[in-house]
Amino acid sequence: MVRNKNEISEQIDSLIRVIDGSDSLFSTKLSKLDKKKQVIRKKLEKSLITLQESLNYLRVCIKYQTFDLEATRRENEYLRKLLEGEEGELQ
Repeated sequence: MVRNKNEISEQIDSLIRVIDGSDSLFSTKLSKLDKKKQVIRKKLEKSLITLQESLNYLRVCIKYQTFDLEATRRENEYLRKLLEGEEGELQ
């Protein structure tokens, strides 16, 4: 019976060592995964900021193009009226 208890005690000690070893391995893996997650998150945040800046630039470009188009239409209208006035004077 004593021998059986000693064997059981040794097996339990062995299991405890295995669990402790796997725990540190598990912690190491978790730590590496956490670092990867942080790097990916930073890249994602940087990409999001870049996308927002690009969208803001696009909005400004569209507003400028709209303004320029309206100004060109006004100029064309003014020039047509001038040409019509000159044609009327020639006839």
